[in-house]
Amino acid sequence: MCFATENFRCCVIFVEMDTPQITAYLKTYCGWSAGVRAVLAKYNLPYTEKDIIQNPAFRWEMETKSGQPLSPCIEINGKMLPDVSGEEVEKYLIDNQLVQASAAQTDVPLNAPCPTEQHESEVKLRF
Repeated sequence: MCFATENFRCCVIFVEMDTPQITAYLKTYCGWSAGVRAVLAKYNLPYTEKDIIQNPAFRWEMETKSGQPLSPCIEINGKMLPDVSGEEVEKYLIDNQLVQASAAQTDVPLNAPCPTEQHESEVKLRF
């Protein structure tokens, strides 16, 4: 779209961003996995979640694709980001012009482990 005055001409180009194809290898309960989910929600990005705790085959798939065992791992348009935080995912999305930066806040930290009390409540040994 362009408009002009006697001394000034301006054109505005609207760029439509394609929706990236995203597969997220996440843990059911994990601070870093929660941060990744929060970033994807913040930018309203659809994704396929593969819970590596609930399905060991997804863990094997993640390790095979990423070449290492740490999570979360995110595959975006065929590019694997191994062992990443929500902050790192957001930076990748912005740097690669897949989203435009947003000042919106998330309801969880983007780069934090699970609180100790969450781990203690999730793992209870019975003798």
